[in-house]
Amino acid sequence: MAKVDPAPARVDIWWSNALFFVSVHVLAAWGAFYWRPFHKVPTASRVLGFLVWQLADFGITIGYHRLYSHRAFKAKLAVRVVLAGLGSAGFQGSIKWWCLRHRLHHRFTDDPIHDPYAATKGLFYSHMGWIFFKPTYERMGLVDREDLDSDPVVRYQHKYYVPLALTFGFVVPTLLGMMWGDPSGAFVWGGLVAKLAVWHCTFLVNSLAHWDGLQPYSDENTSRGNLILALLTGGEGSHNFHSFPHDWRSGPHYWNWDPSKWIIFVLYRLGLVNSLRSARDQDLKEAQEYMHFKGKHGVAPAPQDASWTGETWDMHRALEHIKSMPGSCVVVIDDYFVDVTAYLREHPGGATVLRKYSVRPQRDYAEASWAFDGGLNNHSRSARKRMKEFRIARFNRE
Repeated sequence: MAKVDPAPARVDIWWSNALFFVSVHVLAAWGAFYWRPFHKVPTASRVLGFLVWQLADFGITIGYHRLYSHRAFKAKLAVRVVLAGLGSAGFQGSIKWWCLRHRLHHRFTDDPIHDPYAATKGLFYSHMGWIFFKPTYERMGLVDREDLDSDPVVRYQHKYYVPLALTFGFVVPTLLGMMWGDPSGAFVWGGLVAKLAVWHCTFLVNSLAHWDGLQPYSDENTSRGNLILALLTGGEGSHNFHSFPHDWRSGPHYWNWDPSKWIIFVLYRLGLVNSLRSARDQDLKEAQEYMHFKGKHGVAPAPQDASWTGETWDMHRALEHIKSMPGSCVVVIDDYFVDVTAYLREHPGGATVLRKYSVRPQRDYAEASWAFDGGLNNHSRSARKRMKEFRIARFNRE
């Protein structure tokens, strides 16, 4: 009897999400074209719509994305509170909800199963199609969340997200409109239309930024850089910078359009944020040189000699080294002992996940090979090269 392939898993429609999403679009269209059209509302209502769009957008790009998803910098409590409020106005879910899915996206970019909005499933799906289906993220449990759970701002916003989003997203714009006698126009343009602008500009990062544009740093995934996108999203257009997610900038050059970067820098000079994290100039240069060579010659540069000339240790020797270095973090990756102690604070996925795989005396350990080679994260070429710099010895298992 011929073997029958199993039927694909049934995907349920997320009705509450779908109905709300469609309803806002319908109401925004009705309000903008019939109830309170653009040419009939006061200038103040139009300006309010633009400001709400931009402020909510910065709440997403600076707060949800760079601060919380990638831990690109640290911020004072007041800044975190403001960013949480602005992000709530964007109506894209709580910080925790948004960040967990975005971290999953970075770990398994373009994977049609594990990437929540994989570009490989089509332009429409990556833009907004994923919103209509109930998620079944098999590997969500692998995503670190301790930093999110320990932040009181994140916990509060997650618990009261719906009333906060309704307040900042719709009530506040309407109340502001009462100041110039146009609450209905403010509701339409500062609430409904601004919401669509924030949504679709953010969604373009998931779709257009993985479909059209330049790839100056990497072609390992579909991420691309796009100037139009940068203008619409507060500076998130240099999306091929995907290979360096922990960087507080979307692009390292002064000519990269990135208002979010400039705002973060001003906050840094004012002492309101600190610990700005940046990709190493060496890594950026090597990534660009690799892509330049490949673009010019049509093939990737020949890999460098990978022969190992260092020491070879058995487990006993490795444990002696670890005992002599209190607080060190040594993991086993692809038959090498790798000392990542100096990389703990820099690791985009956080120090906890590295500590989880560290070799320790009188304790069973799990080798990090599976996690590093795609089980926990599809590491970039740059990350793999960086890992090799931390090798201290080959593992002799005999």
